[in-house]
Amino acid sequence: MPIKLPTTWITHQARSEMGWRLIRWTLALLIAAHGWARLLAGAVAPFGEFLETLGFPMGRAIASAITFVEIVGSVALLLGLWVPTVCILHVLIYAAGIVLVHAQSGWFVVGLGRNGAEYSVLLIVCLVCVGWQRLDR
Repeated sequence: MPIKLPTTWITHQARSEMGWRLIRWTLALLIAAHGWARLLAGAVAPFGEFLETLGFPMGRAIASAITFVEIVGSVALLLGLWVPTVCILHVLIYAAGIVLVHAQSGWFVVGLGRNGAEYSVLLIVCLVCVGWQRLDR
């Protein structure tokens, strides 16, 4: 027996929109988890101190800004607001994370490695695609 889809899902465009929306919402929730976990665990200040040990001036301010972007930006992504801009900001954050932390640990996050770059690369590629898809809106 064939699966009967709602009529609003039948067209290619409707399925495409739903697929992009699902990816955008998933990104928003994954990114929100980063910011909220850091905030609720009281880890913003230690993150800032870590940035200062790497030579960044005002590490705590940078850590606060990153946390703010992750929390507020994830809400904007979820709602479909300022998508290209929010995606660019997150790409910059996660690319910096690769350069500063993850690249030295290799590629794999788990399994053959620990804390590698693969998850951040996946987030970046998804963010680029979602931002690019929403350039005209």
